[in-house]
Amino acid sequence: MNYVYILECGDNGFYTGCMNDPGKRLERHKGGKVPATRDRLPVKLTSYFAFDNKYTAFNFKKYLKSGSGQTFLKKHLV
Repeated sequence: MNYVYILECGDNGFYTGCMNDPGKRLERHKGGKVPATRDRLPVKLTSYFAFDNKYTAFNFKKYLKSGSGQTFLKKHLV
């Protein structure tokens, strides 16, 4: 499985990413080993979406980072 996840960061912002091993990736974020969130700790998992296909997951992540995807997130999830 491939996952698209949304983290709430310590700066009250959000981070969206893809992963195929949820446990390892989240521990890397929480441990400050991911440059994109290192200065935004602590992080908390708020949502995730599971996909069979990694390309579908990547495209969904790309959508969530777009303007309409941000609107979708604000309206439905966060």
